[in-house]
Amino acid sequence: MVRELIAILRGVAPHEAVAIAEELILSGITKIEVPLNSPKAYESIENLANRFSDEAIIGAGTVLRKNEVASVCNAGGKMIVSPNVNVDVIRETKKLKMRSYPGGFTATECFGAIDSGSDGIKLFPAFLMGVDGFKALRAVLPPSLSTYAVGGVEPSNFADWLACGVTGFGIGNYLYKVGDTVSSVGKKAKKIVSAYDDASNEIT
Repeated sequence: MVRELIAILRGVAPHEAVAIAEELILSGITKIEVPLNSPKAYESIENLANRFSDEAIIGAGTVLRKNEVASVCNAGGKMIVSPNVNVDVIRETKKLKMRSYPGGFTATECFGAIDSGSDGIKLFPAFLMGVDGFKALRAVLPPSLSTYAVGGVEPSNFADWLACGVTGFGIGNYLYKVGDTVSSVGKKAKKIVSAYDDASNEIT
């Protein structure tokens, strides 16, 4: 079962990234994002890609500039996530045959991303949009478009978001904060996966 969950490891350091990712993958989370404003982010991405390329999709978040895309690719990353819609970033991502998930909030932003070739949209910040706001947006977006709610989503509201058509979730602070132990991240990951599975079953 492929779960549409993206682990956002903001602030993770290279020395702990592999052990944390191993817990995530064992729990059932197989999309892992290292934001570029983390310490030595490219080193963490390279370590993860070298270890888990056959088991997970490893990528970068907070990608703001075109040149960063190539650096992520060279480190072995396969996914680019941004908080905004930057046409140059999207096009470079697709040129390098990577997955593109820019951050969109309005119909204008979302369609700009789609027209530039993105694979999906990071709905950010989701807590400002809310479920009702997304329902209105979802109605005009292509049915096949992948959408990931990020910012303010947690197990208690997974079902509400899935019911209105969101594809999945990007989970940051609820899953990992700087200073968390590998064990604590593993426990939180299992809770998130269980809640996601329960919410998915509710709407099927």
